[in-house]
Amino acid sequence: MKLTCPAPAKLNLFLHVVGRRPDGYHLLQTLFRFIDLHDTLHFSLREDGAVRRTNAVEGVPEEQDLCVRAALLLQKDTGCGQGADITVEKLIPMGGGLGGGSSDAATTLIALNRLWSLGLSRAHLMRLGLQLGADVPVFVFGENAFAEGVGEELQPYPLAEAWYVVLFPPVHVPTAQIFGYPELTRDTVSITMRALPKRLPPERQLHNDLQPVVCKLYPEVARYIAWLAEFGKAMMTGSGACVFAEFVSRDQAEAVLEQLPGGMRGVVAQGLSRHPLQDWVLE
Repeated sequence: MKLTCPAPAKLNLFLHVVGRRPDGYHLLQTLFRFIDLHDTLHFSLREDGAVRRTNAVEGVPEEQDLCVRAALLLQKDTGCGQGADITVEKLIPMGGGLGGGSSDAATTLIALNRLWSLGLSRAHLMRLGLQLGADVPVFVFGENAFAEGVGEELQPYPLAEAWYVVLFPPVHVPTAQIFGYPELTRDTVSITMRALPKRLPPERQLHNDLQPVVCKLYPEVARYIAWLAEFGKAMMTGSGACVFAEFVSRDQAEAVLEQLPGGMRGVVAQGLSRHPLQDWVLE
């Protein structure tokens, strides 16, 4: 049996650091939006219990791959004796704040839950996902969401249809470096979900607290933001380096992308209303 599954990227339509726990983890508020830029994962059933990645992924050894780690965690949690061959087709840039590794892990949990006929609930898979990374649960959750805590306390948040220009600065931003930077703002005032609009507004109160630090350490990110800001509110997603701006139509977004200077890379992406595999998981 074989499955082919998408693993969509996400944008953080804002990201506020509102505090820090005693264990050092930062407390966040953010709004996750899925987009149609995605990796593609292929799963083939193995009866010998082995979990193998069948292709090379640049910069990611097999034993560190979140897909492999997700599969092994699922085996350990359930005692499942079946295995899988996993092929990963990467389109989402790594180290860009688009959640590619986390999304791949979530898609692996969802797909193998089906391939191995485990029947685990969404809540169960989300708990496993949190062991792999703070962004994994939202992809299992399957809906655009307002998130709090370290990013795992999720409430569904319907968003208006939108298109995005997403740019890929040629730098890899280590998340730990940014969260550990002394000058990072860690006391943004909390907001309530009711205060959020259905479309990302130009007002300054919604922003990415990590952006000033990244722009200071990685001037190329600041350059990409400055260019995109000529056409609308430009913001970094996650801990960077990718940046985006929202538009109401594909035509508007494509008209902006057509003006992209030589040497810069980016795509037009459509906002999704939910994860493509949302219906694969039992509540």
